[in-house]
Formats: sequence, structure tokens, C-alpha cells
Amino acid sequence: MLTLSLVSNSRTLNFTGRRSLFALTMSMNLRSHAFAGNPLRLRTPKPTDPFSPTSAIESLKALITEIPNHNSSPSPDFKVLPFMNGRPLVFSSGGEGNNTTPSWHLGWVSFADCKGLWASCRVKLSENSFLYLGSKKEEDLVFWAVDVSEESGLVDEFGSRKLYFIELRTLMVAADWADERAMSDLAIAGHARALLEWHNVSQFCGHCGSSTVPTEAGRRKQCSNETCKKRVYPRLDPVVIMLVIDKENDRALLSRQSRFVPRMWSCLAGFIEPGESLEEAVRRETWEETGIEVGEVVYHSSQPWPVGPSSMPCQLMLGFFAFAKTTEINVDKDELEDAEWHSREDVRKALTFAEYRKAQRTASEKIEQICKGVERGKNLSTDFNVESGELAPMFIPGPFAIAHHLISTWVEHGSDSRFGRN
Repeated sequence: MLTLSLVSNSRTLNFTGRRSLFALTMSMNLRSHAFAGNPLRLRTPKPTDPFSPTSAIESLKALITEIPNHNSSPSPDFKVLPFMNGRPLVFSSGGEGNNTTPSWHLGWVSFADCKGLWASCRVKLSENSFLYLGSKKEEDLVFWAVDVSEESGLVDEFGSRKLYFIELRTLMVAADWADERAMSDLAIAGHARALLEWHNVSQFCGHCGSSTVPTEAGRRKQCSNETCKKRVYPRLDPVVIMLVIDKENDRALLSRQSRFVPRMWSCLAGFIEPGESLEEAVRRETWEETGIEVGEVVYHSSQPWPVGPSSMPCQLMLGFFAFAKTTEINVDKDELEDAEWHSREDVRKALTFAEYRKAQRTASEKIEQICKGVERGKNLSTDFNVESGELAPMFIPGPFAIAHHLISTWVEHGSDSRFGRN
């Protein structure tokens, strides 16, 4: 027997039994969220380890300047993932003549290739261009990211090798969420993009206005002003995302924003304000956007989200179930286009598995075409069709989004008496 105790709203909720909803939630979702589970971020080696950021950057400097490394330990091999305007380098495989969906993979290049490509484009290499991503000690590898947004000549060089820069959101939709390698690659690309975007928006010290310089292999920055020298760390923007539930009428509140593709509905979400607890943020955002008063708030899981706006390089989505005390909706039109209560059965239909698989295939085929040098102009939202060929009245974000997991958990397990209480 399993006993799980959670604290919410100053009360302790106890759930006992093998099929506790929250035990199921943890086991199903914490391992499967897109952008989580980065295999290069499991642990940071000690500074004396040749795979640590400190040792790796020294080895990198030696390779760039072609000075032999006299360290007693052999230098690990380096793999580099180039990015252009936030897009990682990838290639596509499969899908030709065998009726299988193409799959994408990260376009790692060796350090030797990196030097050769940069030289061919007359680009000078600098250790400050490289950001440490992590290592695989068992494979004697250290991984780096590099931003080549200013080097347009590299696009043709990579294109000749069938390597192309693809939007991370497209890769997210195209990734097979049941494929461990695909999800690992997505997590690595997400972490790298977030770190690179953070470097782009932290070029100046917020204290004195002087320029900043990378330190610790790009994992930190420091003010260049000798009288300031403030350290700058990667920022994380926490966002609460909540499925508001009317338990008495067995329905959930879903909303639409004007930027959503047609027919898509999702959970409410909002940023946490200074001096505010997570539960308070859930209640405030729900009230401000829909006029609904929330009582109990229960934590579900979290997800890193590196595909937000570039001004917020990495958001952390904190997922909650929120139980409504009132049900009359008053939508703030400045925040939302609409918000409605939806029955469990309607939401179940909106979770049509065929729609997500079709969107994944469409995105995968789009990537394959780009990697072949032929991009087809397709709007992904037009391909969210059910197997019958008719458009579903509504659909929910795919399994790559925490909103999907919040909603699907409620649909499948919400009738459980342990799901929550008013």
C-alpha cells in the first residue's frame, strides 16, 4: 500500500491505495513531460573532473589556440550543436518508401568539423562562443552549444550535408513522445536554446549598465566593470497553469486566447507576482481572467518551457488542479478570447489520439522536406482531423504540453473520490 501526503491551502490531503490519483499522476507525467529529463543535466562533475565546465573550457581553449593539453588526464571528445536565431541544427531520417514517420535528430558536429566550417566562412573561433551543455563520461564526450546567428554563410555549408536549422516548436510537435531518444534530444535542444537566449538578453549588467562576459563555460555571466563585477545567473520565469474543476457538475473550465490556432482550448495560466504563493497565484489569475473563485488548489507536476517569448528564455510551468467555489464566468477580454465550462465527455472527445499522431506526422514530414531542401507550405492546424476526416469541434494541446497532462488526468481519473474535495 502507498500513502501519499500533500499539503495544499494549509490542509493535508491523504490518499491511500495502489491507484491513488496523484501516485498515477507522478508516475505518468514526471517522466514524460517534453523538455524534462535532459540526460546531459543529471549531475555536474566536480571542478577537477575533465568533464566539468571548468576543465572542459580549458581544454577547449587549448584546442582553439592549438596549444597541446599537458593535463595528465586525456581530453574528452567534444560535440557541438549549432543554433541560428534560436533554431537548433537537425537532420531527418526514415520515412522513405517504408510508410514510417520520419524522425529528426540533433545535428551534432565534431570540434574538428567546427573549426573547418568556421575557417571556410572566415569566422574566428572564440571560447566565449561556446556554452557548456553537459557530458557523458561513459562515452568520453562533452557537449557544447554555439550561436551562429551572425554567420549566414554556414547555412549553405550545413545544407550541403542535409543539416538544417529548424524551429524548436516544430521539433516539439514532431517528436515521438514514446521515443526516449527523441524526448532526450528535445530536452537537450530546449536547455541549449534557453541558455543561448538568456545570453542574448543579459548582455549588459542590470546594476551598472556595463557589458557582461561569460564565465564558467557560459553557465554564468559577470559584469566587466572592475568596480561592479556583479554575477548574473540564468533566470527562470515561474508560471502557474491550472485546470479549474467544477466537481459538482463534473466539468472543467477551458479557455481560448486570440493567438491560439482555430478550435484549440487549454488551461488558464499566468505569471506569479512578487510576494505571492503558488496557491495565491492560481486563485488570483483564475479570478482576474474568468471571475471564478477558487478554493482548494492541488499540485500536479512541473515542466520546463523554453519555447516562450525570447524576453523570457525559460519558463517553468507549475501545474495545478483548482476546485471552483463559484461557476459564473466573466471573461476578461484583454486576457482571453473566451472561457467555457466543458463536460468530461466533450473533453474526452477533444483528446482524440488520432489528431496528435497526424500533427506529429505532418510536422515530421515538414522537417524531412526542409532537410531535403524543399519546404512545403502547410498550416499544421489544418491537419488536426479525426480519423473520419471531419474536423473535431475542439482539440486540446498535444502530449508535449503540461496542459494536456492536466486535462487527460482529470478525464481519466477525475471521478475518483480521492481526486479532491470542495
